[in-house]
Amino acid sequence: MNFEYFIARRIIASKDYKSSISTPIIKIAITAIAIGIVMMLVSIATGVGLQKKIREKVSAFNGDIIITNFDTNFSNDSQFPISKNQDFYPKFSGVKGVEHVQVTALKGGIIRTAEDFEGIVFKGVGNDYNWSAFQDFLVAGRLPDYSENLNDEALISQYLANRLQFKVGDRMNTFFLQDAENKKPRSLGLKIVGIYNSGFQQFDEQYIIADIRHIQRLNNWDDDQIGAFEVFVNDFDDIQAVGNAVYNQTASTLDTQTIRQKYGAIFEWLDLFDFNIALIIGIMILVAGINMITALLVLILERTQMIGILKALGSSDWSVRKVFIYNAMYLIGVGLFWGNLIGLGLLFLQKYFKLFPLNPDTYYVTEAPVYLDFGYIALLNIGTFLLCLLMLLIPSYIIAKISPVKAIRFE
Repeated sequence: MNFEYFIARRIIASKDYKSSISTPIIKIAITAIAIGIVMMLVSIATGVGLQKKIREKVSAFNGDIIITNFDTNFSNDSQFPISKNQDFYPKFSGVKGVEHVQVTALKGGIIRTAEDFEGIVFKGVGNDYNWSAFQDFLVAGRLPDYSENLNDEALISQYLANRLQFKVGDRMNTFFLQDAENKKPRSLGLKIVGIYNSGFQQFDEQYIIADIRHIQRLNNWDDDQIGAFEVFVNDFDDIQAVGNAVYNQTASTLDTQTIRQKYGAIFEWLDLFDFNIALIIGIMILVAGINMITALLVLILERTQMIGILKALGSSDWSVRKVFIYNAMYLIGVGLFWGNLIGLGLLFLQKYFKLFPLNPDTYYVTEAPVYLDFGYIALLNIGTFLLCLLMLLIPSYIIAKISPVKAIRFE
């Protein structure tokens, strides 16, 4: 092995090699590998990043699994309350994989100003609400605090604030229709303490967030009655299995739905990213492999006389093939080095400086999100290296067909 590796390094270092006709082809092969690894890194980092970011936003407004009364039909108005005195609340210990459970309620209404009005969905939350996502969404003010007595603090989206000319500290008048027997709407005054922007306009144009006790009073509910339970899971990849387990652990009067079911169109669109990423990786590896095969064939053609001399000196076909395979391994390594340097550099620039914006109306985010993980970076490099190397084994077999006598006389 050391002998073949020494010969390969001598080939690479030789002046004749560096000035030969194969030099531009080798440079093209290295460039193809570098460009390929850049494209693969960017496609995985941004594709997976977009999937995770959109999932997090949908979860922030709905939870991962929603538990409601069977008659509610998962609408934007909690018409049929359920008791929060359940075995699975406040901790769902009966199902493995559940991270957090919180109570919420929804009520449709309008915000009215002197000049305009806007339809909204009032989301009521309690002191068990997980604010971590909205902490990242917050653009002005602070988050509401519902840990003590009932108060009028509310969180409104930047979309609604801009449309209705609200700012932090303003009061807004909201109105809610009652049941058919009491057609007179009820009003509720709320104070804006924070403004959020999730970038997900489907939610931003609807939701304001305030104390769930307001909805309990508006609907004449008891203190233990709520609209729904929102369940968060530890691993989103297990959401369907956990959702089935949650369904089996809840009472027959309750229904459960995962956000993959509720927002099927969004998640079907996200699932297409997996196919696109796999397609890009396949094409890039194929292009890089073809370029390396071309470079290897040119090297073999250029070094036909050397092959003949090595065979005449007693080297086996496999021993000579390894000379060129080691050479190709070095070239693949150079391409991977530059590809990783450029690709990871671009991804870190995007992650920290947000160089490439996106249209939130189409992609639900304001800039291309980046997800970096050492595991997939290492797997991508190892996989590319091994696949390119395997593709080179077939053309290297040509060496076995070269006759030493004809090779030495080759011009």
